[in-house]
Amino acid sequence: MKYPKYVYPESIGVKNRQWPDRKIEKAPIWASVDLRDGNQALPVPMNPKTKLEYFKMLVKIGFKEIEVGFPSASQDDFNFIRTLIEDKHIPDDVRIAVLTQARGHLISRTVESLKGAKQALLHCYVPTSDLHGRFVFGNDRKAVKQLAIDGTQMIKDAISDFGLDGVIAYEFSPEEFTDTDIDFAIDVCKAVKETWGPCDKNDFILNLPATVERRPPYQYADMIEYFCTNYPYMSESTISIHAHNDQGCAVAASEMSLLAGAERAEGTIFGHGERTGNLDISVLALNFFSRGIDIGLDFSNLPEIVKCVEEASGLDVHVRHPYAGQLVFTAFSGSHQDAIRKGIVVKNDSSEYFKQGWKVPYLHIDPADVGRAYEKLIRINSQSGKGGIAFVLEKEFGIYAPKQMHPQIGAEVQRYLDKKGGEINSVQLFKIFKECFVNIKGKYALTKFSRKIRDEDSISIETSVSIDGEKITLKAYGNGPLSALTHALQHCPEMPDFKLEDFSERTMGSDADAKAIAFVGIRPKNSKSLVYGAGIHSNIDRAATAALFSALNRLTAK
Repeated sequence: MKYPKYVYPESIGVKNRQWPDRKIEKAPIWASVDLRDGNQALPVPMNPKTKLEYFKMLVKIGFKEIEVGFPSASQDDFNFIRTLIEDKHIPDDVRIAVLTQARGHLISRTVESLKGAKQALLHCYVPTSDLHGRFVFGNDRKAVKQLAIDGTQMIKDAISDFGLDGVIAYEFSPEEFTDTDIDFAIDVCKAVKETWGPCDKNDFILNLPATVERRPPYQYADMIEYFCTNYPYMSESTISIHAHNDQGCAVAASEMSLLAGAERAEGTIFGHGERTGNLDISVLALNFFSRGIDIGLDFSNLPEIVKCVEEASGLDVHVRHPYAGQLVFTAFSGSHQDAIRKGIVVKNDSSEYFKQGWKVPYLHIDPADVGRAYEKLIRINSQSGKGGIAFVLEKEFGIYAPKQMHPQIGAEVQRYLDKKGGEINSVQLFKIFKECFVNIKGKYALTKFSRKIRDEDSISIETSVSIDGEKITLKAYGNGPLSALTHALQHCPEMPDFKLEDFSERTMGSDADAKAIAFVGIRPKNSKSLVYGAGIHSNIDRAATAALFSALNRLTAK
């Protein structure tokens, strides 16, 4: 080849670059293009009924600028816009936008679609890159600039002809801005602004799109800073960005460009759009939210939004999609699970240390802020660790097993998964726990148990124990039922030699039907590790004795 197939984009000559040291302290104006740019790229575009429901969802989320269609290109779009206006679906604080090319008959049809609107935005685009201007449309730069000027004048005249002065604001896009000579882009936008005339900042928008992402994200920001520094009408213009995701950097490029001076961001929820899609507004907005910025959008019920978008688009949201995916608040790794469990336990302490309300390992935001539940934080599979398993038992069932017992529970779950494969849910986990540790039947059984108070510090017991079906009567005393029973068993020659070294109990549930759960850890003679058992019963003493016999039967079964 005469030339290399690909070359690195030339950098922008920004002197004394400022944007890397800035801090975003407020959200931009959010402009949704779901119903136009997003919709045109769907395998099956939305019908009018679906578009109306989608529009209502966007309003509910909090968008104040919503591009709703291309009325001169589609009768369905024209009718949809008329429905929005005539049936009064547009709140007073929401401005709809429509798109047009810079051609007279298209402009007239577009302005006609907006009759009766309280406020609206007419968006016109002209391709300004040499690739489009020269090689797609056969125009030199002079002709491209004149097309932008003529289109703007026709829009201005049509607005006046329809009596909509003061109602319709203007948005101009130099299409393929990031592939356009920057000084030429400024020259075109300057001419467009002078044609439009003096105005309030809110009534004239220059949308500078990365129509195709060809540059690294920091170069988009450099172009925006250069533009804002050299364009003379900043006080009367709103600078907007519209990033595409061809290189996977739309979110990064948009954030950097907002640092560089942009004040408005166009995009779609979950990034629907041509090719790899538009800027994903939900990701950028929630990134800002995670940094303490008031975003002005409500994603507190993100699962409901996911459902609406999936039904309208016919496209599933990826399970790893930031914030919205089914697995993004799920930890499979055992070390991650353990860190999350511990982090939530000490959340108040870490909040005080870091001086912020939420600081939890592996979770950069509280899942509850987007309508997700803690129960879905951890999934159990063959890679899961004991900490994650303990977390699920604690959060979903109120089972707080002793820390020394965690490895044994983890080993039983691992044994099950090695045999069955896949993953298990919390109900299956509870079943494994019960079958392996709770009220375990085996060689030893307690068939009779009675006690008497000896004095204020001790009790005596009489008990019958079955060992391989043979009953033995035992008597002993201790400072409590479990202590006395342990003494009785330790003095029985037919029982294994053991010490009771760990005991804990607590209530499961809070109503009248709540049960007690007890944990017992025994150490066999000459062993370095404990063997654990658990007991569940409505009577707390019976739960403790059941836990002891569970441990003994687990010891014998080993």
